[in-house]
Amino acid sequence: MSLFRIFDVAGSGMSAQSVRLNTIASNMANANTTNGDATKVYRAKQPVFSTVLQGAEADPASSGVEVTRIVESDKPLEKRYEPQNPLADKEGYVYQPNVNMVEEMTNMISASRSFQNNVEAMNTAKQMMLATLRLGE
Repeated sequence: MSLFRIFDVAGSGMSAQSVRLNTIASNMANANTTNGDATKVYRAKQPVFSTVLQGAEADPASSGVEVTRIVESDKPLEKRYEPQNPLADKEGYVYQPNVNMVEEMTNMISASRSFQNNVEAMNTAKQMMLATLRLGE
């Protein structure tokens, strides 16, 4: 694997983690929304990653990652009896998203650290390349 490929691999990881962070932000922003129709309530979303093999030789060391799709959580929605709420359905219930803020915060920390690790890998590769170039001085 070429040393330059490290930038492609780390860059794809950074891009995937960026999508993950944006999805988490969307989940957290919609965590407290309510609706009287269970089919219209926001549902937590999660990105699905897959490995991308680069080159004809399909060398696992030169692979990357991509987001193939974003799926909605199938966890049950929270149903609350609030007949005074203007969004309540005919029986007086409102529905809230299935977003767990503790899980989202944990995912956010994990995604941030993964992004940071990819940045460190790129910086280390850059330093190695610069050190190699200095050998010729």
